Amino acid sequence: MNAPVAPGPSPRPPIVVTERLSRRFGELDAVVDLSLQVERGQIFGFLGPNGAGKTTTIKMLCGLVPPTRGHASVAGHDIERERDRIKRQTGYMAQTFSLYPDLTVEENFRFFGGAYGVYGQAAARRMDTLFQQVELDDLRRVQAGRLSGGMKQRLALACALVHEPQLVFLDEPTAGVDPANRQRLWDFLYTLCEGGTSLFITTHYLDEAERCHTVGFMLEGRLIAQGEPRVMREQLRDRLVGVEVHRAVDAVRALRMVPGVEDVNIHGNELRVRFERRVEWHAVEAQLREAAARAAAPLDRVYPLDPTLEDLFLSYERQRGVRA
Repeated sequence: MNAPVAPGPSPRPPIVVTERLSRRFGELDAVVDLSLQVERGQIFGFLGPNGAGKTTTIKMLCGLVPPTRGHASVAGHDIERERDRIKRQTGYMAQTFSLYPDLTVEENFRFFGGAYGVYGQAAARRMDTLFQQVELDDLRRVQAGRLSGGMKQRLALACALVHEPQLVFLDEPTAGVDPANRQRLWDFLYTLCEGGTSLFITTHYLDEAERCHTVGFMLEGRLIAQGEPRVMREQLRDRLVGVEVHRAVDAVRALRMVPGVEDVNIHGNELRVRFERRVEWHAVEAQLREAAARAAAPLDRVYPLDPTLEDLFLSYERQRGVRA
């Protein structure tokens, strides 16, 4: 008789769960019927243009703004009934610099530590660890208002991490940050994630979405897609063709009229032609060349393209505009 097999550990519940979460301000529907799950130990990218509802969603999940309807839990706690527990287990880095410019870097950190109940030697040890990781050790006595944009973001992130939260919300963390500091910040975010901290990041930089484990696209307050970037990009596989042309504006107008073309976008001398369905690029090459030649904008080269998340989002936006 076979011995019974001991059950393995049950999977941990998602760190964020929302069910038809909505928020209305007067006549404006800022967030509409948002249903999503964010797994623990991942970087979740929450994407969309300004005004899409990303910041409002974060404020609801942090318990700062009550939902008009729907439900949500963060780290297993209800966002309306258990806001204090959520506060102890989450950190929040706001979109704009929200620390005290007249206080020094160290004073800001100790102030936020006190707000989370981290004092004395515990605060000092945590500060030593975080300041070394985010390279703020030499700036402890500098007033926060005198820091560069990148250094301000590092300080804001350190303050959000003072109480070692399970989940950190970062609202546009790299806005206004130069490329070198942006890369350093992402390196640190990966280190956090590998240490077990879950990250919920809003951004409208679609190149940053490629760095996330999973992403959700927001448009006009609604979640229009969610998944792994690698999997989502495959929706456009064999639907993108690149062309090189010198008279790009004239060529765009002409190529948008080709049957089956969903849209055309300019990238320098390259145009990214997106089709409604899968095509073999060499099968449509003659159509594209003929249409461009009629517009006196002959194509120099035609070739297949790999899809990006930017291509995918533009496709979603185009389809939604057509349906509207």
